[in-house]
Amino acid sequence: MELRGARVLVTGATGGIGQALAVALAARGSEVVLTGRRTDLLEPLAERLGGRAIAADLADRDAIEELLEAAGDIDVLVANAALPATGLLDDYSVGEIDRALDVNLRAPIVMAKLAGQRMAARRRGHLVFISSLSGKTASGQASLYNATKFGMRGFALALREDMRPHHVGVSTVFPGYISDAGMFADSGATLPRGVGTRSPKDVARATARAVEQNLAEVDVAPLGLRLVALLGGAAPGLTAAVQRRLGSDKVTEQLARGQRHKR
Repeated sequence: MELRGARVLVTGATGGIGQALAVALAARGSEVVLTGRRTDLLEPLAERLGGRAIAADLADRDAIEELLEAAGDIDVLVANAALPATGLLDDYSVGEIDRALDVNLRAPIVMAKLAGQRMAARRRGHLVFISSLSGKTASGQASLYNATKFGMRGFALALREDMRPHHVGVSTVFPGYISDAGMFADSGATLPRGVGTRSPKDVARATARAVEQNLAEVDVAPLGLRLVALLGGAAPGLTAAVQRRLGSDKVTEQLARGQRHKR
């Protein structure tokens, strides 16, 4: 799908990755509609990019339909907003579990339904879900986060087949560890030697490519992490042992500690 002239709705636009997505899409000639909770960041960014800002909290179930109505007919949905949701399940209250499920999984599904209906009627559009490599391979102390990201992958792959006859594309982008911005960078966690990162701009470029080439899935990570994710689907037990040996459980523990206040 051609991004130039397309109206693109980006959720979670106030985060570092969301901002990179907004900038990259606007640079390709898209009319960006940006949403997030922090209006102090959202409105100046939209003004700078010549777009629109719509404040919304995706944990509020009533806000989702209101957001889509305010956005109007969009050509591309980029569902980027998410909560960290790392840590032991026992450390979460039921309310915190509900909030993570609502923002990370329910909101993208409902938005895809509402936006996708209009796209299908016009026989034109694209739905993009910004996921994580945690949607391809599980790791300790991330059961809730893995659940939302695994769920998103299955949903997107099936929806892609359902939307294909209507000429609506569906893509999922799987970032690994992202430097400078995003959940990993904000947590202050450190990686074992030899484990690499990618940048928010890399995620934005991958997202644009997914739309323009109608790709089902795009990984944004160094080769080593991509191989671990591939192995995770084929041999989860072996992958868990490899992750323990690499010290990934310690990384996830640091992530959970650094992100606890965002639940």
